[in-house]
Amino acid sequence: MNLIFFHLLLITLISMLIVILVLMISKKPIFDMQKSTPFECGFNPMTYKRLPFSIHFFLIAVIFLIFDIEIIIIMPMILTMKSATLLSWLLTSSLFILILIMGLYHEWLNGLLNWTK
Repeated sequence: MNLIFFHLLLITLISMLIVILVLMISKKPIFDMQKSTPFECGFNPMTYKRLPFSIHFFLIAVIFLIFDIEIIIIMPMILTMKSATLLSWLLTSSLFILILIMGLYHEWLNGLLNWTK
């Protein structure tokens, strides 16, 4: 019991020392307006660096990524068909696909799938 307590205390102390060391080393100097501006060979910037983008395009990309991950989750269901009983596999698969369809329906109702409004 004492050995476990000693190891726990040692790990905690080492972790705290590392955190304190990182905080001491990573202190940034006082904020300077000249250092925070973009630099283009000594001239003022010619263009605005923060270009606007379509939030609708971003939402479509996020929806694509979500459904892409869901497809990756569906793929192993084919392999589990051999090891599971037919009823349990059918219930699990249909519940998962029902949740996917409900999510797609919810996005369709909110108008996230319409490219133009």
